[in-house]
Order: sequence, then structure tokens, then C-alpha cells
Amino acid sequence: MKTLKVKVTFTESILGTASSNKEIHEEFIASKAPDAPSMAEEVAAVGVEEVFDKSMTVFPRNAEGNPIAWDYQWKGFFKDACQMLRKVDGTACSKIKAFKKEIDGLLFVFPRQIPIQFGGEMFICQRPLRAQTAQGERVALASSESIPAGATMTFEIRMLLDSYEKPVKEMLDYGVLRGFGQWRNSGMGRFTYEIIEEKDS
Repeated sequence: MKTLKVKVTFTESILGTASSNKEIHEEFIASKAPDAPSMAEEVAAVGVEEVFDKSMTVFPRNAEGNPIAWDYQWKGFFKDACQMLRKVDGTACSKIKAFKKEIDGLLFVFPRQIPIQFGGEMFICQRPLRAQTAQGERVALASSESIPAGATMTFEIRMLLDSYEKPVKEMLDYGVLRGFGQWRNSGMGRFTYEIIEEKDS
């Protein structure tokens, strides 16, 4: 088994992805978490009582009240990155066939709650959401908690196959372009990374 300890530094702001409305979060988001040990843990982590706009997305918090990312959010990033990189000839990702199943079963992120380290203050990012409907274009306003550029996350990626090291590094490289979290198509959540430890076990 190969383990990479990675430090990610965000070059753009990152947006919260959890609904601040615990009922919505419980019904539509926490219930979909693929490897959450309990829905109650997910719902309890959305502890932002001061948020007035119940449609706002926020960061889950740990027991100390600090923002975190869940391990499965990074697994979701790897699936999204691999899906796109499979279309690029010559990449290591293009050789992975059933990539979602393989990432679920062969690639693991630790710890479960990944602290987000940052200086300064969080802020609110508002942006329009546009949709084409049968009645014409509809526009709504979306709001999200945001953590400024310069924030970091440190976590481990454990791979049951050593051959996954190259595609995992490709996927991390892709984060420089694609980003992590919400509103990635605008450039939010872009990051650089450094591997601070590699070990075999």
C-alpha cells in the first residue's frame, strides 16, 4: 500500500457546500454521503446558527467549531478529475476502466474530518444562478460561506495499488485548473499542492 501525505494550498477562495438548513441537509445531502458512518454526524456538523439565509451553503464544523472538509469530498474530487482526464490520451487516468468503482474501493483519504487552516475572516460569496426553462430563463441568487485564498488542508491518500500513484498525482495536478468545491467553473477552489511525505506499508 502506498501512502501520500499531501498539503493543498488554495490559490482561489473555496466555497462551503453544506446546506445551512439542517432539514434540507439531512434529507438531500447527508443521506447521499457514500461512506458516512452516520447521518447524524453529518447533520450535526452543520452548526452555523448565526446564518440567517437558510438557502446559504456553509462549511461543516468540527467539535471545536472550525471549518472542515469531509474525506469523501476529496474522493468526489478524484472521481471528477479522473472522469475528465480519461478523455485525455496518454494520461494514466485514461487507462483506468471502471474508475468510480476503483476509486471507491482502492483509494482512501484520511482523516475523516480534514481541518481547513486559514488566516483572516470568512466572507459571503453571492452569485447569480441562471437556468433555461420551458418558461424562459430564470435567475436566482446563491450565497455561500467562503474561505479566502491561501487556506490549506493536509491529509493522507492511501492507495491499495502502488500503480495508483501516477494517476493520483495527475488528478491533483488537475486541481490547479479545475479546483475543489462549489462553483469550480468560475475558478473557485483552485489549488497547488506539495507531497510532504511518501511511505510504503
